[in-house]
Amino acid sequence: DDSREMYRVSVYSARAALECLHAMFHSAKHIMAWLSEAARLVADADRSMAWTTPLGLPVVQPYRKRTRHSVRTVLQRLVLEATHEASPVLAGRQRTAFPPNFIHSVDSTHMMLTALRCREAGLAFAGVHDSFWTHAGSVGEMSATLRDAFVELHGAPLLERLRDELAAEHPDIEFPPLPPCGELDLEDVRAATYFFS
Repeated sequence: DDSREMYRVSVYSARAALECLHAMFHSAKHIMAWLSEAARLVADADRSMAWTTPLGLPVVQPYRKRTRHSVRTVLQRLVLEATHEASPVLAGRQRTAFPPNFIHSVDSTHMMLTALRCREAGLAFAGVHDSFWTHAGSVGEMSATLRDAFVELHGAPLLERLRDELAAEHPDIEFPPLPPCGELDLEDVRAATYFFS
């Protein structure tokens, strides 16, 4: 019942869980650190992070300082907030948001590729983020379809493409070298029982 004690326990639990995840998935930790550093470098130059998804969709993070204007009327006071391209970037928000936003853009590409392949195969498809659905009788076929799309997508040099795009967009910034690739054989995904559910 002690809220302070509950907070301390939750912080401890979160820290312990993250340490375990980092130990188990050290390649992912290095990739996230690289993405954060790239975003920090771009934000330090007062620019927004921008990239193109593997399907060609341009993405720009909108995190900039807001300007506030106060309007007083006889009845009330209104505060209007707006952001403009000329507003300074929120460097911390650009840095912390970029790794998950980039990963989500890759995940959404996987979803779109799966949906397109399901359509070509005549399978019903519905989904939200990383949860895909079809009719019970089509689950096996959709399972193979989404695994094929995943192997195709992640078989491409996604980080190298991102680094090259950032380097071309920001030639005045020297980005750190990419972390080394992990040891996962993508083909193992096709037979993994618990890859996706």
